[in-house]
Amino acid sequence: MTIPTTMHAYVLTQHGGPEALEYHTDWPTPEPGPFDVLIKVGACGMNNTDVNTRSGWYSKTVTEATTGDAYQEVAEEDPSWGGAPITFPRIQGADAVGEVVAVGAQADPSLMGQRVMVDCWLRDWDDPLNKDKTGYFGSECDGGFAQYTVADHRNVRAVTSDLSDAELATFSCSYSTAEGMLTRANVTKGDTVLITGASGGVGSALIQLAHRRGARTVCLASEAKHTDIAALHPTAMLPRAPSNLRAALRDAIGQDTVSVVADIVGGDYFGTVIDVLERGGRYTCSGAIAGPIVALDLRTFYLRDLTFTGSTVLPPHIFADLVGYIERGEVRPMLAATYPLADLNAAQAAFVEKKHTGNIAVIP
Repeated sequence: MTIPTTMHAYVLTQHGGPEALEYHTDWPTPEPGPFDVLIKVGACGMNNTDVNTRSGWYSKTVTEATTGDAYQEVAEEDPSWGGAPITFPRIQGADAVGEVVAVGAQADPSLMGQRVMVDCWLRDWDDPLNKDKTGYFGSECDGGFAQYTVADHRNVRAVTSDLSDAELATFSCSYSTAEGMLTRANVTKGDTVLITGASGGVGSALIQLAHRRGARTVCLASEAKHTDIAALHPTAMLPRAPSNLRAALRDAIGQDTVSVVADIVGGDYFGTVIDVLERGGRYTCSGAIAGPIVALDLRTFYLRDLTFTGSTVLPPHIFADLVGYIERGEVRPMLAATYPLADLNAAQAAFVEKKHTGNIAVIP
């Protein structure tokens, strides 16, 4: 096939509100390096990291919940997930799915013509377990909000599935994040996992992946979304923030504690979910969309022998495992909506509004 020299792309020009994103119809098509493949993007999923990086929410100067708008002050030295500046202009979009249309001289030639998913985590492949040498697709390099993108051949995996490109584009970021959280918390059969933000991309993934491990799930989400969540068969569903969480748990599952809290919300309800952890319980976190600054009674933490784990950088096997789950039908996509790439700003506005259940994808 003939590869055009220019392409359509949405380009982030600075930290800020939606106006920081610019749509171009003549952006240079990337060329693969020696170890890269060139991917014709079929779809790219949307995630909190796209919005948070654009707005600069990761900066320690920001203490608010995620809103998608510009913040009054964003420090120049720590505005990205990794606590360092990113380079502008930048094409965002971590969840790229598409067809390999060219391969670099030292890339795996068998990938040519294959439909692939991109592993979001960039690594030093001579030292792949070193967390200090990682980056993120669409943050430290250009991503998938474009007609074409390049990725290291070791960061892509061919996938055999009847799912559409848009459905496959719901998996990489959200489901890898969820699997990483459950791995850090050592969730196994017999655990009861309390999931905050259960209607979002990571939350809906947590339900499925916890079940895959044999655990029970209790979901906190807006009651308007309970019908959608019910399709995933959680053990119990509760409102987003019950006034008496212990009583609500007792009524729902016959006990007022859980062994694991998987939290992507944070905010004012943090202390409430910590208080329902059983002695020796585990808390794992990979987000704070309701606010990053929380109050913790350290006596609860140490007197009840709790374990807290943050989960961001994932071991390489997580993505390979996830592709296997997809191919075997052990997880299902929760695709809420698709938008044309040219309507990325409208897609982000819908994403930030959080009226959807699952994930949103854009189609170049």
